[in-house]
Amino acid sequence: MNWQDMLFQDWHGVVRTIFVGGLAYGALVAILRISGKRTLAKLNAFDLVVTVALGSTLSAILLQESVALLEGVVALGLLVAMQFLVAFMSVRSKGFAKAVRSEPTLLVRKGEFCDDALRSERITREEAVSAIRSKGGRGVEDADFVILESDGTMSVGLLPGR
Repeated sequence: MNWQDMLFQDWHGVVRTIFVGGLAYGALVAILRISGKRTLAKLNAFDLVVTVALGSTLSAILLQESVALLEGVVALGLLVAMQFLVAFMSVRSKGFAKAVRSEPTLLVRKGEFCDDALRSERITREEAVSAIRSKGGRGVEDADFVILESDGTMSVGLLPGR
C-alpha cells in the first residue's frame, strides 16, 4: 500500500462511513437513552468494560465493511442489555453484586496507612497522600480516612481541626 492509499482510497468508503456512522451513532444514543441514567453513571470496573466494548463496537460498525449496520446495532443493544441485566441482578442479589462489583477499601484510618490494603489494591502511599492533599490536608496525619471506592476514586475525610 502506498502513502496515497493511506490518505484516500475511494468515495465509497467515505460515504459508507458517514451514512452508517450517523445511523449507528443515532442508534447508540437511542439505546443509551432507553437504558436509563445508570448506564451513564460514574463508572465502576464493570461499567468501564461495557463502555470500552461499546466504543469498540461502534468503531467496528464505522470502519469494517464486513459488519452490517443491523448486526452492529444488535451488538450495541446486547451490550447495553447485558449491562442493564447485571445492574438489575446486582440490586436484587447481594451475592451477585459482590461477584461483579468491587467493594470499597479503607486505605488510611485515623492518620495511619493500612499497608495490607494499599498492597492488595496496588496503591502507593504517595497516591494516597496526593488524594489527601487534593482535599486540603498536608499528609497522612491529617486524614481521618481514605477509602478507595469501587469506581477507583478516593474519598478522603480529614481529622477535625486539620
